[in-house]
Amino acid sequence: MDPMHAWLAAAAAERTHTGLIRSTDIHRNPRFRAGSLDLASNDYLGLSSDPRLRAAAIVAVERYGAGAGASRVVTGTTECHAELETQLARLTGQPACLVFSSGYAANIGLLTALGDPDTLLVSDAHAHASLIDGARLSRSPVAICPHADLVALERLLRERAQPRAVVVVESLYSVLGDATDLRRTAALCARHDALLVVDEAHGIGVAGDGRGAVHAAGLAGAPHVTMTATLSKALGAQGGAVLGPPLLREHLVNTARTFIFDTALAPAAAAAAAAACRLIAAEPARVADLHRIAAVIAEAAGVPRAPGAVQSIPATSAAQAAAATARLGDDGIVVGCFRPPSVPDGISRLRLVARAGIDPERAAHAARLAARRARAEGPA
Repeated sequence: MDPMHAWLAAAAAERTHTGLIRSTDIHRNPRFRAGSLDLASNDYLGLSSDPRLRAAAIVAVERYGAGAGASRVVTGTTECHAELETQLARLTGQPACLVFSSGYAANIGLLTALGDPDTLLVSDAHAHASLIDGARLSRSPVAICPHADLVALERLLRERAQPRAVVVVESLYSVLGDATDLRRTAALCARHDALLVVDEAHGIGVAGDGRGAVHAAGLAGAPHVTMTATLSKALGAQGGAVLGPPLLREHLVNTARTFIFDTALAPAAAAAAAAACRLIAAEPARVADLHRIAAVIAEAAGVPRAPGAVQSIPATSAAQAAAATARLGDDGIVVGCFRPPSVPDGISRLRLVARAGIDPERAAHAARLAARRARAEGPA
């Protein structure tokens, strides 16, 4: 066996030994399993299957085809992209928006476009992988701030040698489900002339009345606050976006490599996401139902109620988390299994995601069962 294949085989053996094997098994997808309960996907409001989103996507496909065909700065921009940017800005209360092909691309594009050796980038320790990768590529000196530690953040900003600073947080964190105190964080950034970047991947369609945590905190349009979003969770489509001042949008159009050198988001996805923005604004009952289900899951599982959709149940070990997930799957209950290194606190856990439209009694039963199996000593 050549050295590269030997290295790959050794890495696979180590993953097997530590219980960290991942798969792309199509049979885990609840859409292909009649009667299963989906507590794993991020389709928080059930919009991915809404007939109005499907209709919008079909119209876009019939008019523009299956793909955009080029970068946005060449011929890839359509009316669908312009309408989506208008609707996203309107939903979140932001003055301007730029759509990317994914939330991952949006985060990397923003941080690399803002970064340079004269800009300190301060990232929360629990930041998503896309933010970590963006920080690594930014050419900025990077400081990792302990999670949600405003005292440490204030010290890092006060003692910095760089003239500029960017602080990176998530509004709602995707594994533990906890929230950033955006008002205090934004006030601290303003005091130290820092730009606050808020990843709203799990906030749009969830926080406040669905307009996101930045809007709920009264920070929409604040000149020192910008935000990123994904269109693949509560919006039920695909893509990503950066929202903030028009001057920032213009900067990204001209400097963000993941925007300039990437084929534009497919028009169908853009049209569906725009329709989702309109539905979230018009149907706040969906968001209220999501939070009702989240409260039911947390109470039944015996865990503190997290402010977003994600309710997290600690497991006794990585092996226990994996075994519990598999047994729940056999029972028609699909949950997320998070193990090191994907969990920021090193504790393996089951992640149960509340979704609008789920039957509360069924959700409570699933949560109780998940909690028992996650915490059991021995086989799940």
